[in-house]
Amino acid sequence: MRVVIAEDDPLLREGLALLLRAESLDVAATAGTPQEALDAIDAHRPDVAILDVRMPPTHTDEGIRAAVAARDRHPGLAVLVLSAYVEQSFATQLLTGGVGGLGYLLKERVGRVEEFLDALHRVASGGTAIDPEVVAQLFTRTRKDSRLERLSPREREVLALMAEGLGNTAIAGRLVVTDGAVHKHIRSIFAKLDLSPADQSDRRVAAVLRYLEDARRATP
Repeated sequence: MRVVIAEDDPLLREGLALLLRAESLDVAATAGTPQEALDAIDAHRPDVAILDVRMPPTHTDEGIRAAVAARDRHPGLAVLVLSAYVEQSFATQLLTGGVGGLGYLLKERVGRVEEFLDALHRVASGGTAIDPEVVAQLFTRTRKDSRLERLSPREREVLALMAEGLGNTAIAGRLVVTDGAVHKHIRSIFAKLDLSPADQSDRRVAAVLRYLEDARRATP
């Protein structure tokens, strides 16, 4: 896997590079500004780009704009965005975009190496990886929806893990239950959210988007 890292903090940037190289990943380039990141992506055509949200010169959303520009230039490029804070407007935008190969993690997650590497591989493979804290905050915002209130606490846990991008087996492992139990919970979620069996191929995405759309409307 070839990776480009864009992070303006030199210690974190080099730390990430050392971590990934220790895992036998090919860190093709590191960058400290959005333009350096775009130049590196153009030059090295990585499998995945890791970008900080807040970069020079204004330290607001330069990393997000660089990620969008990079995917415009290189359709299919996987992007994992890192942030020190929960940027709810970006998170809901990402989650409701319906496009794979995207991830959003808080920087503190990098210290949990196994989780971070799992998320990176998932994004590089075309999946999604959303920080559990982001999902938790969005989920809390949406519990006023009457359909979501029908869910049991365990079903809410399962739906939150679905929103992180985990498959049934990974959810079962996280909750220490069987695949069959997860399947049963998901079927119950679909029923309680009024998702028709006719929508079988899209129900998983629809279940997640049902409350994330509410989160988008609730975000100031």
